[in-house]
Amino acid sequence: MLPLLKGIRVVEVGAVVLGPYAGQILADLGAEVIKVEPLEGDIARHAHPQGAGGGALFVNNNRNKRMLAIDLKRPEGQAALAKLLGTADVLFHNMRLDAAERLGLGPDAVAAINPRIIHCSATGFGRGGRYRDRPAFDDIIQAASGLAGLGALQAGTPQFVPTIVADKVAALHAVYGILAALVSRERGGEGPFRVEVPMFEAMVAFLMNEHLSAATFAEEGAPGYPRLLSPDRRPFRTADGWIAVLPYTEAQWRRFVEEIGRSDVVMQPWFAAPQTRQAHVGELYAILAQSLTARTTDAWIAALEAIDVPCSRIAMPADLLTDPHLAEIGFFDVPDGFPEGVRRALPQPVQFPGIATTGDLPPHALGADNRAVLADCGYDNAAIDALIAAGVIAS
Repeated sequence: MLPLLKGIRVVEVGAVVLGPYAGQILADLGAEVIKVEPLEGDIARHAHPQGAGGGALFVNNNRNKRMLAIDLKRPEGQAALAKLLGTADVLFHNMRLDAAERLGLGPDAVAAINPRIIHCSATGFGRGGRYRDRPAFDDIIQAASGLAGLGALQAGTPQFVPTIVADKVAALHAVYGILAALVSRERGGEGPFRVEVPMFEAMVAFLMNEHLSAATFAEEGAPGYPRLLSPDRRPFRTADGWIAVLPYTEAQWRRFVEEIGRSDVVMQPWFAAPQTRQAHVGELYAILAQSLTARTTDAWIAALEAIDVPCSRIAMPADLLTDPHLAEIGFFDVPDGFPEGVRRALPQPVQFPGIATTGDLPPHALGADNRAVLADCGYDNAAIDALIAAGVIAS
């Protein structure tokens, strides 16, 4: 855990991946992140597979946080959260807009409690369009944003990417939005300090960065970045496995075709110029595919590294657990203090050389910090006991 955001209090009303992933990044950077859960807990706590500390999805997205379990549907719960928001620098939620309004977490209601708070909401679709009230999950956004459709352009059928990519992309947008708002506020900005992160729009911007392509310049231009959509851009078979190879520059392609004895390719009139070489990228990929079956993966790695052509063997997720580079940097090491049943943990990958860090804290049990957090907000023991007795907060 880093000290960069020390003194910043973030209230995260998030569930599953989007909210918790963003909150964890802020917590890793040193913010005091208070995760607000319903009395039954974030559903990721109960997701399969289960182990020490709950579901793996929960364990991997909720380190370094304090946990408050409270019934926000009760007026007493909303009053307690309002007191907490009065002490906070940031509120971040990933609820639908109407649900947030019902719970008193709309931007106007929160600003009335704390005018300096940064209100960040991550929703499925932006509030300005006709989709604003649609429910959204990762698969829905992959479908609506064009990500699944890219598979059809390349391979003939739509395909989902097998990772929760829309949630995580939106979470990263939320983090930089919150940090930018914090900088503005600390430099005297007057607000209102509101950040809105719609998953749909975030993914469209993310994908169309390169795939807007010819449509950037012409009404009739077809979207799609040709090199990425070539059916021959894929993992390639070797004599004993699979490999990724990406000659990109003219020099890299030249060295590669010379390595495989195809110097005739260099003599083609389209080879020298990037634009014409790009137009023939399918032919180049076909040459790649045909040649790579002649040697083993290890032989190709050695040969391609020797001529400085980018390459990698195709790693399966299980291979990462024994990857020598990750082992050397202690990537999956479990911090001190984590439950004994946790065999591997994930680090904050962004490094800040020269800045001292402290050990990460494991995800806390549901409601573990109820008393401490509410005491910070001015509740005495009797008032906290009364909330427990009334079933407003977890015991």
